[in-house]
Amino acid sequence: MSCPSRPRILLLSAYDAGSHSRWRQQLIDSLPDFEWQSLTLSPRHFRWRIRGNPLSWLDAPEFQQSWDLLIATSTVDLATLIGLQPRLAQVPSLLYMHENQFAYPVSGAQHQSVDPQMVNLYSALAATRVAFNSEWNRQSFLAGVDQLMARLPDAVPGAVSERIRRKSLVLPVPLQDALFKTSVRPIKTDCPHLLWNHRWEYDKGPDRLLRILDGLSEAGQEFRLSVVGEQFRQQPEAFAEIRNRHGNRLEAWGYQSDRNDYDRLLASADIVLSTALHDFQGLSMLEAMAAGCRPVAPDRLAYPEYVPDWGRYPSYPDQPGREAEGAVRVITQLVGASPESVQPDAWRLSALQPAYRDLIRQLLALRDESGGV
Repeated sequence: MSCPSRPRILLLSAYDAGSHSRWRQQLIDSLPDFEWQSLTLSPRHFRWRIRGNPLSWLDAPEFQQSWDLLIATSTVDLATLIGLQPRLAQVPSLLYMHENQFAYPVSGAQHQSVDPQMVNLYSALAATRVAFNSEWNRQSFLAGVDQLMARLPDAVPGAVSERIRRKSLVLPVPLQDALFKTSVRPIKTDCPHLLWNHRWEYDKGPDRLLRILDGLSEAGQEFRLSVVGEQFRQQPEAFAEIRNRHGNRLEAWGYQSDRNDYDRLLASADIVLSTALHDFQGLSMLEAMAAGCRPVAPDRLAYPEYVPDWGRYPSYPDQPGREAEGAVRVITQLVGASPESVQPDAWRLSALQPAYRDLIRQLLALRDESGGV
């Protein structure tokens, strides 16, 4: 007697950057009871990727096969893809929103266009279910849809965001259980080690980091410093100024290519700091917290979902000087109080894996009920 075949899932990632790729591979590795196949595009030429992926995949042989479920990341133009690949029309689909284009801050160097937002909107309307990696991501997306609908001139349907909300849920990107440390280490109160571990781009607030470091120095607070994260050819000038003014405090600087070295850095730091204007979940913060770091972050974005009250400083996006003053107060108070580390156990892979499996099973059941193609 032959064994029943495993349900077949096609996973699409149109801008397979680091966090997207890690999430995709982790999902495949942690759920071997399904048969997976991935279709990806390299993480470059973002505007072309988010608008052109259905064209790039037009002749992909995968779309001539039969699938039980389609999972697409937020950069996939799912609505157009289904239109160009009719075999997909009867396949249940899950849109996974790592981010949303309504809440992305726009720099002066970028050309503003509504196209990326429309891709997200049409994809969410076309998908069977929509999963967001944080409540902040979901709420900012739905609010952005409402704001867009209010600007359109005529022939606008009602309750667009409500239609998406009804089929949405929050399902974070999980953290590997191995990242969690069981031992609790006290803060080095005489000279704490501060860690800033984010992409080296304007939306992560490096200018705010510089103000905070200057403020700590002026307040007489000693500290060691690690500034790490993914780097690019063009970097905000604040990084050069940070190294110029605080280079004598540095423990680590730049991208950490060796994961073991990075994990040792997480285990040695006392405080992980965010200055971000944009962070839809905050994996770098969550990983550092899992390793035992105390978090300090602005009271905005997804941070209130897991950073304790004592670790959040007042949010003033348009007043970086005032915001830095609040951050300096929180850090100095934190060093004096040395609270217990708070690990984000609800974000463990072992805690989230059942929710992923249940959602996939629910979608597969819809395929069975419809009879499929």
